[in-house]
Amino acid sequence: MKEIYLAGAAAAFTVDLLVYPLDTLKTRYQSQDFIKSPLTKPLALRGLYQGIGSVILATLPAAGVFFSTYETTKSLYTKHLPVSLPTPVIHSLASATAEMASCLVLTPGEVIKQNAQMIQQQQQQQQKASASNTIPKRSTSLLAFKRVLASGRLFTGYSALVARNLPFTAMQFPLFEHIRARLWEHRARSKGTQDIDGGTRGVGESGLIAGSSAAIAGSIAAFVTTPSDVIKTRMMVSIDNDASTSRKGLASIKVVQDVWRERGLKGFFRGAAFRSAWTAVGSGLYLGMYDAAKLWVERRQ
Repeated sequence: MKEIYLAGAAAAFTVDLLVYPLDTLKTRYQSQDFIKSPLTKPLALRGLYQGIGSVILATLPAAGVFFSTYETTKSLYTKHLPVSLPTPVIHSLASATAEMASCLVLTPGEVIKQNAQMIQQQQQQQQKASASNTIPKRSTSLLAFKRVLASGRLFTGYSALVARNLPFTAMQFPLFEHIRARLWEHRARSKGTQDIDGGTRGVGESGLIAGSSAAIAGSIAAFVTTPSDVIKTRMMVSIDNDASTSRKGLASIKVVQDVWRERGLKGFFRGAAFRSAWTAVGSGLYLGMYDAAKLWVERRQ
């Protein structure tokens, strides 16, 4: 279990550093502030790593919790359920259980991250209004943390995060497991054998096959679940002490109504291309590195 936790945490750390800018662009593109304000440029490249500190602090333990829970529950559901379920259903149940556990750890970091990603925008608006030429040089993660803590809404969006991540993981992991199994079967046939077991698989080969499978599965699942991601983003970035109090405490139903009123059905898929792209890259690197790291650690032990 220790090697699973370490492999998941190591993969999460690397992927966060590489794909974080795409996530920032996606968050800004979906944000109500960027949509409404004529002064904003959601695709601007400034401050793409704002909030990275809070993400790393939250993602490392969350990734460890996810993979530890996923591997454990997958085994438990396979062996101890009173009825025999199809393998894809087992994978969906295990990933859903793991996601609910990891979201408890991830939500505070996600709230701080998405508010930190928006701070540059808010400072630019204040600068335009006051004709000031200076922007405070402070940690965006720390500033966002203070705002969220003062609002008492550190776990705002947990239900929205779960609502987004549960269908995503329930769709992604069965697809991932299926595609990975088919790729290993194809690899075995190309070598003229019946199967390539864990003892003969190369570390790099395992990473490549898992990464390719995850990229395909992740991009499909990400596109389909974009509406729930839009709602989650709107809810989480509504925390702002300087904003109108009417925007505080936005319920998910209110957010849905706002998105529909502003852009109709297209509004629920705003940022879908960004989300699919960074999820394909992120999931490919994440699960590819996880499989490779897990195999490497197991062999070292």
